[in-house]
Amino acid sequence: MSVRVLIVDDSATMRGVIAAVLRRDPEIEVVGSAGDPLEAREAIKRLNPDVVTLDVEMPNMNGIEFLERIMRLRPTPVIMISTLTQAGADTTIEALALGAVDCVGKPGPGVTANDAFGNLAEKVKAAARSRLRPLSDTPRPSTSSQGVYRPNGNIAAIGSSTGGVEALIQVISGFPANCPPTVITQHMPATFTRSFAKRLDNCSGATVTEAEDGDLLEVGRVFLAPGGERHLAVERTGSQLRCRLREGPTVNGHAPSVDVLFESVVKAVGGKSVGVILTGMGRDGAKGLLAMREAGARTLGQDEASCVVYGMPRAAFEIGAVERQYPITRIGAHLLSACAVSTEG
Repeated sequence: MSVRVLIVDDSATMRGVIAAVLRRDPEIEVVGSAGDPLEAREAIKRLNPDVVTLDVEMPNMNGIEFLERIMRLRPTPVIMISTLTQAGADTTIEALALGAVDCVGKPGPGVTANDAFGNLAEKVKAAARSRLRPLSDTPRPSTSSQGVYRPNGNIAAIGSSTGGVEALIQVISGFPANCPPTVITQHMPATFTRSFAKRLDNCSGATVTEAEDGDLLEVGRVFLAPGGERHLAVERTGSQLRCRLREGPTVNGHAPSVDVLFESVVKAVGGKSVGVILTGMGRDGAKGLLAMREAGARTLGQDEASCVVYGMPRAAFEIGAVERQYPITRIGAHLLSACAVSTEG
């Protein structure tokens, strides 16, 4: 059965490009298009699409306002189509935090539509299978980590993809100012990761930044892999641990790759680490998380019920890489506990 898609974009040219890309996939049917939110509202009622692609910047009503209305009145999986500007990135991150399933950047200068929208069909099909949560369930900063937190020297490594913005906000919002050194690979277009790091920084007691080559892993610091063509890895230099941004081919179709991050953690610190795999489609991170567990690290996975897409956590769980699965509301507390000085005895 085909996935029925409605395309919402104020540019007739862009609507045509997106439609042409999606129609190449026999499992997708483009059932209609709309040039603004008012047209889109009527089209959603009339056509009842499985997935909506939504332009971030449109006349009559901005994408965020329209997304909120969709999620309240007629919850539907939405993929945001964003301009590659800072304003577009900020709006896209806001949309993903509100419950949009995924995002794709519009082609910039010198970028073909095939390159920009190359994985759009897969994202649409994943969105059609995703779990939607009403706006009232949007994660809020945790208040559970009260008292004195004492890190034990472990580092934390987290991997996520589709649905990861909401999930990471839930986890990182509970981090104290002296959280364990943490590295994150989230599959996301290059333009959006700096904006997402800023969003995480604003909701957390920790300092969250987009990783730069050579950044020192320290208590209280969280580093997000930049989107694009390089992999984030952890490297030991003497007694210090540093972020490394490495050129290289995609791994599991991704750069940065979660497997590359997890495998570098094994090489740098072995079992003095905690690995976490969150919502996302595909298998990226499964092999790396298994290597972490075999090296003696603690490994946690997001459970199926709380995942937007139970792909990456399922793949890791099925090969024995996940020690314990938890709902997203409990992952942060268990991660911090595994990186804390024991109070027993």
